[in-house]
Amino acid sequence: MAETADIVDDFYGVYLLYNLNPKYKGHTYIGYTRDPNRRIMQHNRGTWAGGAYRTSNKGPWKMVLIVHGFPNNISALRFEWAWQNPNKTIRLQHLHLKKIPRKETEVQFQIRVLTEMLRVGPWYRLPLTIQWLEKDFYQEFPSERRAPGHMKICFGEVKSRNRKTINDTIKPTVKCKLCHEYIKGKELRCLNENCGLVSHLPCLAELFLIPGEYIPIQGNCPFCSMMLQWGDLIKKMKGFNSHSEVKPDGGSDSDDDVVCTQDKVYVDNNSWFLTCDNDIL
Repeated sequence: MAETADIVDDFYGVYLLYNLNPKYKGHTYIGYTRDPNRRIMQHNRGTWAGGAYRTSNKGPWKMVLIVHGFPNNISALRFEWAWQNPNKTIRLQHLHLKKIPRKETEVQFQIRVLTEMLRVGPWYRLPLTIQWLEKDFYQEFPSERRAPGHMKICFGEVKSRNRKTINDTIKPTVKCKLCHEYIKGKELRCLNENCGLVSHLPCLAELFLIPGEYIPIQGNCPFCSMMLQWGDLIKKMKGFNSHSEVKPDGGSDSDDDVVCTQDKVYVDNNSWFLTCDNDIL
């Protein structure tokens, strides 16, 4: 487990709040954000500052943990909706989560739901990070509900840095080592600095994919045979683009529920991931 976390680029996170107000103490709230530090201030200031209606004038609130590493806001928002509605999502129907058992506090229940969500599709294939922001609330996941091995568990503050890609007219000069075509957008490179692998994202993804799956988890480099985690490759790829600038996030965080109605696999220069699942997540 890492003790500190680096600044995260292209941040999409789903967080858990805990209420410290004696009148509402123990209540929780689940939300989505691109900037956790700004978001907790909004919740504690009220709706006039952009906070949610359900948290306004009920603080102070503390952000206990945040799950990040989602490929885009759609994926994170669907995770948020399912975490808020574990009795409605088709992914957790086998658990029969009707209400919070008397033996559990509300925060314990929410964390238990989270441990179940991390182990079912489509989320169990994503390179997620479970970031504990408050050590006092840390709960070790039971052995039967541990997160998949490729997911990371970290402690401490996390900061977001969201990027905006600048389209340029520079003619591509790098060729994909797998298909031998020029790479017009961002390229994937092996984590081994001495390896010469450079490829399109879809080319390497197709090499790593298991038949019947949509999202790669890991695979061996076709050049140096190093075992590569797909999430680490994507993070490195986002930092490789020399024609990008850091831009503060100007968008607003959403507290709306999201319903998904069809399957779709989204591929572009920046990502390869399952954006949608059947029916309600």
